[in-house]
Amino acid sequence: MKLQPLLNRLDKAGAAAETAMLVSMLTVMMLVAVGQILMREAFGTGFGWADELVRLMVLWLALVGSIAACRENRHIRIDALSHILPDGAVKLIRLLVDIFATAVCAVIAVQAWRYLQIEIEYGDTVLVNTPAWMAHSIMPVAFFLIAYRFLIDVLKQAGAIFFGRTAE
Repeated sequence: MKLQPLLNRLDKAGAAAETAMLVSMLTVMMLVAVGQILMREAFGTGFGWADELVRLMVLWLALVGSIAACRENRHIRIDALSHILPDGAVKLIRLLVDIFATAVCAVIAVQAWRYLQIEIEYGDTVLVNTPAWMAHSIMPVAFFLIAYRFLIDVLKQAGAIFFGRTAE
């Protein structure tokens, strides 16, 4: 069995899952926020946990969106030098920046995992009585996946620069 077709299928499945998560979370977040506003204005009441849920959903949306942006190589880049430097230098600088981004995201993933372990140990809760580690579990997962995406891009770029293979 060839590895590339399997990786392509896994990548497609991951992209579909990311898109489904983004759409469903955004929809639920909008419904909860609008419902909370309507309940406050019309009935003078609301759910005590709704505002906290919306804040947590913003965190999840941002991180899942970041994973999707890295998958499509559409994350924020400051490339002021790319208009001045020769193409070879730009490719090398992008490679170095992506190596640095990989390392930073990996360190953040490890530290987020350590923080999650502390939350499990202390038993903090959010949303009335939900364990906080469940709500914050997106942090190490997201940064691991972002580091993974950057690493894949680094390997493709290095192959293109040093071995003449195309970086797709």
